[in-house]
Amino acid sequence: MFTLVAIITVLLVSIRQVNEYERGVKFQLGKFMHVVAPGWRLVLPIFQSLTKIDIRVKAVDVPFQEAITKDNVSARINAVIYYKVSDAVKSVLEVENFRFAVSQLAQTTMRNVCGEMELDELLANREGAARRIKDIVDAATDAWGIKVESVELKDVILPEDMQRVIARQAEAERERRAVIIRAEGEVAAAQNLAKAAATLSGADGALHLRTLNTINELSSDKSNTVVFAIPVEILDALRRPGGIKQA
Repeated sequence: MFTLVAIITVLLVSIRQVNEYERGVKFQLGKFMHVVAPGWRLVLPIFQSLTKIDIRVKAVDVPFQEAITKDNVSARINAVIYYKVSDAVKSVLEVENFRFAVSQLAQTTMRNVCGEMELDELLANREGAARRIKDIVDAATDAWGIKVESVELKDVILPEDMQRVIARQAEAERERRAVIIRAEGEVAAAQNLAKAAATLSGADGALHLRTLNTINELSSDKSNTVVFAIPVEILDALRRPGGIKQA
């Protein structure tokens, strides 16, 4: 009876469950045996051991890192890296703690990549910097059985004095664009006025009719004082033979 109870106890202790999203790496007397699929598996105490590895995609928040850009600007940068275990055996045999190793590698790689880029390039092309970090980390972790899915840069924080410089630069750029737009509007207005003047001067009586129309518009407001200037066309008409008789 005691023997039967002992056997049942050993069997119960030996049963290990591997979930569907896990893979088990089984060892016997310290030597690797094989990868264990999901389900209930027997692992004999003392002689055998089982290390379960989660193969789901993991999101790791890479903490803020102090980085110096190529143009010697200090910035604090953090990111999120998404990865998963593609080879459970390598993740156990080739690296002591793959979670810690991936995080440390991502931090150093992020600082190095930012150091290769100027500040304007980093701010304008954050996706390119993230792809560069992803490619480097993915290549380095292949030996650990890790597959990096993506890297996202979350924040790029600059010192306050640099933020003020960028704000002044943006304001100057907006003022420059406003001046250009005003100048283009003045050029267009001058061109239209030149066309109108050419049209009026090319048609007999056109300038006179335009003057009368302007006087009519001004006369609608009694508070206006109108100083009427005789158009040159009228003076030319009066100077013509028969236009005015000498006394």
